[in-house]
Amino acid sequence: MRLIRGLTNLKLLSQQKNSVLSRGCVATVGNFDGVHLGHQTILEQVKEKARELDLPSVVMVFEPQPREFFQGDEAPPRLTGFRQKFETLLANGVDLVLCLKFDETFRSYSGMGFIDDVLIDGLNVRHLVVGDDFRFGCDRAGDFRLLEQVGGQSGFTVENTRTVAVDGERVSSTRVRKALMDNQLELAERLLGRPYAIRGRVVHGRELGRQIGARTANILLGRLAPLRGVYVVAVTLPDGERRDGVANIGLRPTVDGRQPSLEVHLFDFAGTLYGQRIEVVFRHPLRDEIKFDSIEELKDQIARDFRDARAWIADHGTVANQH
Repeated sequence: MRLIRGLTNLKLLSQQKNSVLSRGCVATVGNFDGVHLGHQTILEQVKEKARELDLPSVVMVFEPQPREFFQGDEAPPRLTGFRQKFETLLANGVDLVLCLKFDETFRSYSGMGFIDDVLIDGLNVRHLVVGDDFRFGCDRAGDFRLLEQVGGQSGFTVENTRTVAVDGERVSSTRVRKALMDNQLELAERLLGRPYAIRGRVVHGRELGRQIGARTANILLGRLAPLRGVYVVAVTLPDGERRDGVANIGLRPTVDGRQPSLEVHLFDFAGTLYGQRIEVVFRHPLRDEIKFDSIEELKDQIARDFRDARAWIADHGTVANQH
């Protein structure tokens, strides 16, 4: 699988003889935030058609996501960061991911400009899978009907995405996000097709955890996650080993309350993880994030969190040392 960043790199690739896109591709466009069951069905559509036509499968995504560009900090929390999204698309067998920067220049594209510049000149698309409510272009003129019309003239076909429902309701990133914000972790898992997890690199923190007897692996989050509070977690280490733990995700109001972060304490673990990437699966909510009046109060609450987490794990099963 290959990652292409930016329209310039896409056009350089498309101009190369015998490039991966020289004979065309089967593509889809979207945010793919979370890569949930609905997204996975779209990916299967794309791969199925790509196999039929013997062409590469392509997923086009945007950074930042359009709503983040327009709404800034008021945009909905992300389900996954870009790297985790890319890794999940890789695991789903996509051949190529095109990531376009969503900025003032890109937003100024007309509907026809996007089709000509990106889909035809850039991707050399032969088949496109998008929802029939898909809209694009600064003039909002780009829609499914326009794609069909231009495709008939330019030699590509357009197919509507299949809808996936769980409990009679459409699966969407919005629905997954709401389930997580409501701490409905089991529903989120059913919508995603896997437990909700965050992956990231462990960084140096303020080492407050060491001072209060609760060492943590700290992952900085670019944006707030849909979860907020303290959770029982299962952590997968770089070597594949799994550990039980407790995690606080949010803004750390007692400490500074500014930088979104994920702090994970691994039970019965004495190693160091600085600079390494770990995966944190959220198993069970323990409590909301709280601002304490003193570090001593925070220390006492953390001790209670550890006891509650160990009791829950004793009842529901450990993941420790499972590969």
